[in-house]
Amino acid sequence: MTTRAEFLGRIRAEMAKTPGLFPASVTPRPAEPHAVAETIRRELAERWPEILERFRKEFERVGGVFHRAPSLADVPQVVAAISREREARRLVAWDPRELGADLGPALAARGLEPHAMPAGAVADAAERARLRRLVAEAELGLTGVDLAIAETGTLVIRSGAGRPRSTSLLPPYHVAVFDRTVLVESLSQAGVFLEAWHAGGEPADRGAIVSFITGPSRTADIELTLTRGVHGPKEVHAIFVEKTIRG
Repeated sequence: MTTRAEFLGRIRAEMAKTPGLFPASVTPRPAEPHAVAETIRRELAERWPEILERFRKEFERVGGVFHRAPSLADVPQVVAAISREREARRLVAWDPRELGADLGPALAARGLEPHAMPAGAVADAAERARLRRLVAEAELGLTGVDLAIAETGTLVIRSGAGRPRSTSLLPPYHVAVFDRTVLVESLSQAGVFLEAWHAGGEPADRGAIVSFITGPSRTADIELTLTRGVHGPKEVHAIFVEKTIRG
């Protein structure tokens, strides 16, 4: 019987035969993740434009579509342009308190059919079924972002009350809104924030799922024919808001 150490040793030996791979190492867990996260925030505060530019390049490299908006109030105009180009109207969005503003009226005024998710847990089974149908039939899903990783062009999104995971996974067009406060440079820094979120336990309104979204859904069959949108959105749009969304 092969032991775990032998199995991993064989994998390392095979990987060593492939040129160009960087060595993997384990990042130590911070003893005080909240303090380390705050230090990272302060260090990135002055360099956010260059971090954003790197995020944009990597995000577009993996097939994402990048947009900019002066403020959150300008986001409906960008979303409406996206929907017109794709002939899409039905939209589901996070609860306004999770997005930072109620964009529903402005989206409706531009010809969309917006539906916001409820702020808390839904006890009624019939209402839960109705909401599931709304999300499943929607063409656009509008969410916020918890972290934007420049190194890989990745959006990190936590599920929870008012922000169901389905809004970013089921609609064919996912539109994510973020500002400079969620930018980080690397996966290593993102790990610090994951530790900080879970230090002492997650808040009661946060779900168990943390999604790392790096471009649209891609699936290849046995003949390596690539198809988008089979297990998630076929397009991912990121709208960077120049003016800080909160505070």
